[in-house]
Formats: sequence, structure tokens, C-alpha cells
Amino acid sequence: MAPGVLTKNKQNILYGVSLALLLLLLKWLEWRFIIIDHAFEIYAGAIAIFFTGLGIWIAIKLINPKVKTVIIETQVLANADFVLNKNELDRLHLSTRELEVLQLIANGLSNQQIAERLFVSLNTIKTHTSNLFLKMEVERRTQAIEMAKRLGLIP
Repeated sequence: MAPGVLTKNKQNILYGVSLALLLLLLKWLEWRFIIIDHAFEIYAGAIAIFFTGLGIWIAIKLINPKVKTVIIETQVLANADFVLNKNELDRLHLSTRELEVLQLIANGLSNQQIAERLFVSLNTIKTHTSNLFLKMEVERRTQAIEMAKRLGLIP
């Protein structure tokens, strides 16, 4: 900028700067009066913001558990020293398929799951289960499993 431009426009520059300072003073006073006139609302808003943040922080702490669950997968080996009691098997007249169904019942499978695993119908499994209950003289699956373990038919 040339030195002559400043001297020519000195009055305009001073007038602009003084207007800017006056506007700044007015804005400062306006904010001051807003803060004084609305002090309660400003404090209440600040407290509300603080407690909202505190609530969010507490909620995050409560949602995230301090105890972490660790899942450990291990292979459970079947009872290696199990020997099938042939005498009881012959005494009860259990077929190979009935024994197989009994072992799958002991593993916790439903009739539908057993049927799918053995590739037979659901009615066939129900028939085998009914025959097992009659031959073992039990009424429920749990009783059949308990008796089969006692007699040495399943591990």
C-alpha cells in the first residue's frame, strides 16, 4: 500500500476503527447484561449440562461389566475305561439300534435330533424310545439314563 493512500483515507480509517470499537463495546455490554439478567438460567443450564454428562458417564460405567467372561473350550474325553455290560444288555433284550438311541438320549438330544442323526423318521425314534422304556421299566428319559448308567450300558 502506498503511503499516500493512508494519508488520504486517514479520516475514513479512523471512522471505521472507531465504529468497530463502539460495536465491540456494545456487544460486550449486551453480553454483560444478558449474563446479569439471565444469571439463573445460565447457572441452571450449566448445572443441567454437568449432570447430564455425569449421568451419561455413570450409565457407560454401569453398562460395561467389570468382570469379563472368558470362554475356554476343551475336549471332553469319553470314559476310556468304560466296558459295556453285555449280561445286562442281553437280559434286557436291547437291540443295537435301541442302545444307540439310548446313548443319544444320554447325550441330551431330542427325538427330532436323534432321527436326523440316524436318518430315520421321528416315529421310528419314538417307537425305539417307547420300547426302551418298556424293557427298562422306566417312565422318563432321565430315569432311563440313570438306570442305563447303573447297569453299565452307557458311560
